[in-house]
Amino acid sequence: MAINFKKLSKRYSGKKVLVTGHTGFKGSWLVLMLRFLGAKLIGVSNGSISSPSHYQLIKKRINIKDYFCDVRNIEKLRKIIIKEKPKFIFHLAAQSLVKRSYSNPLDTWSTNLVGTINLLEILRAYKEKCTVVFITSDKVYKNLETKKPYNENSVLGGHDPYSCSKSSADLAVQSYIKSYFFNKKNIRLAIARAGNVVGGGDWSSDRLIPDCVKSWSKSKNVNIRQPNSTRPWQHVIDIVYGYLTLSYFLSIHEKLNHEVFNFGPDHNKNHKVKEVISLMKKNWKKANWKYKKNNNQKESVLLNLDSRKAITKLGWKPILKFEEVIEYTTNWYKNFYEKKIDTYELSIDQIKKFNEILK
Repeated sequence: MAINFKKLSKRYSGKKVLVTGHTGFKGSWLVLMLRFLGAKLIGVSNGSISSPSHYQLIKKRINIKDYFCDVRNIEKLRKIIIKEKPKFIFHLAAQSLVKRSYSNPLDTWSTNLVGTINLLEILRAYKEKCTVVFITSDKVYKNLETKKPYNENSVLGGHDPYSCSKSSADLAVQSYIKSYFFNKKNIRLAIARAGNVVGGGDWSSDRLIPDCVKSWSKSKNVNIRQPNSTRPWQHVIDIVYGYLTLSYFLSIHEKLNHEVFNFGPDHNKNHKVKEVISLMKKNWKKANWKYKKNNNQKESVLLNLDSRKAITKLGWKPILKFEEVIEYTTNWYKNFYEKKIDTYELSIDQIKKFNEILK
């Protein structure tokens, strides 16, 4: 049975929670939901923020203590953690763009792998009680070009610098668990693996929905290269709710210590790109697209996650249906561009609606 926000609030309210990478898309929604639950927020980021930025739009309303610190700077990161003494840590800081990983592999590898190892090193000597969730990715799995879902025991791999750096970071956490944390009682660790998500406030390049709304807001057509491509579509609130659920139970039940959990949508309910656009157009006038053929682009086989472990052990499951995912996302961007409602209020309203479905 899914855990409700009332129970989550009892666990997080008044507690110090540190989030690395809090200025990113998922990080900003995580700190917003934690604020909604009453947590005392601490954010660690290198200061690199997109424009526009969901975090910048909500920052003044969430009462967060900001630290501009690159996770590759171990001494600065150590001082922050020792000073703040957080009860919970969520590690999201990463260079997460595949294309950028090709153009700047050193930055990708050092941020994703060394940044993770730095946090592990700090925690290895840390004396306070703390529950820590390391966020990796579905890209950590070696893509065997099969439609069979990957579970937590599937082989890790990755061809591009981003995927390989994230799988290496995942393995580093597992190595530290077996080498140093197996008898360290004050630290509880777990790994969360999730795939691509959608939702308001994502302005990343080369992503379907951000590309659509950026074009449509200027009354331009958007070019779609693979309209029949089938993909999973999961809302960021569903994923953040999964992270919070994992951390909640990890802090209570020692048996979940050092476990790995997948968080993905129902792989039997994937939808085509053109279905997403069709639903978006219902709420967005003058929204048009055109097919643009790209002979050089080979469509990769879909990588599905098997999330049965999270469903059975945590009671988590995706709450929002496909139509709701697209409706939430489209309405967020439409309100943003038309300036109908304050962005903070808009985001909080969607969290409240999500909570109502949970009840």
